[in-house]
Amino acid sequence: MTMPATRLFDRNGAALVVVDVQDGFRSYDTFAEVAAACGRLVEGAGILGVPVIATEQYPKGLRHTAAEVGLPGDGSATVVEKSVFSAVRADGFNLAGRNQVLLCGIEAHVCVAQTALDLLDRGVAVQVVTDAVGARHAHDREVGLHRLDRAGATLTTVEAALLELCERAGTPEFKAVQKVIL
Repeated sequence: MTMPATRLFDRNGAALVVVDVQDGFRSYDTFAEVAAACGRLVEGAGILGVPVIATEQYPKGLRHTAAEVGLPGDGSATVVEKSVFSAVRADGFNLAGRNQVLLCGIEAHVCVAQTALDLLDRGVAVQVVTDAVGARHAHDREVGLHRLDRAGATLTTVEAALLELCERAGTPEFKAVQKVIL
């Protein structure tokens, strides 16, 4: 089943998946920007009640999710350790019935791409949050995003994704999210 690329996401159907934004990748030129953008998504997801799943690729070597991502300390975010590239294939990965995924993280052409492709193959609608996706090399990032666009994922931004989940202005959630994206 192919999901239409233009379908709007809603907070009751969406999950945020943060792929491998770990301290071991701090040497990447864009790490700080990607981690901060992922942090805005995590904060916005918390405001809107959207579940968060964060993955960690081989944390023994690459360490854990960067503090800037702001995973809640209350255990409300699910952290999945993995050694496979696609998060979908990791033990413990579970969308709990959600059929829409906002996807961000590192690296665009490997773990993010393989996760998105597996989700799409399973009929899950995917929005790749481009300003919250990175790679060691800019060319790999661009090729990865192009591949995902061609495969049927929707490319979006932090602001567009969070405001789409808000649905309307003037609500307390909108006002809280507005502070996150400004």
